Amino acid sequence: MSTTSLNAIYLSRKALLIGTVFRVVRDAQTAEDIAQESYLRVARAIRENPVDHIQAFLFQTARNLALDHVRRQTARRTVETALDEAEADRVPSLAPSAEQALMDREKLEALERALGRLPARARRVFALSRVEGWSYPRIAEALGISPNTVYNDMKLAMGACVEAVQRLERR
Repeated sequence: MSTTSLNAIYLSRKALLIGTVFRVVRDAQTAEDIAQESYLRVARAIRENPVDHIQAFLFQTARNLALDHVRRQTARRTVETALDEAEADRVPSLAPSAEQALMDREKLEALERALGRLPARARRVFALSRVEGWSYPRIAEALGISPNTVYNDMKLAMGACVEAVQRLERR
């Protein structure tokens, strides 16, 4: 048989061929691609060797290509899953260890105690600067004090924090 016969069979059975492939690959675009690839391979094959049953040959070629596609997809997913799992094992946890969490909690409590012992204005200056992100001139204006006083209160608060952490680290 000839390429003309293949063309007639392909055009008349194209929807059936795509449907057959779709049942294997479960993707419409892939099914169309495989049907076209099947046509091209059969066209090459019949130029080299005569084929008696072109329709059966076309459908068998399509089925084989569909099964090959599924095998490749399955192998690719298996490799990707293995790589994902291996990669996940190498990624360090971002969560602190129980020991680190305890140390952080102790440090926070020590800082809270140190700040609690400061005069009220120094605590307020510290909070406005470090928590609210205000500049020293803005704090001075808001509290009605000089920028130099803001600087001194911050120096006092920061010194108390450093001392509290150092005391904790010496234990």
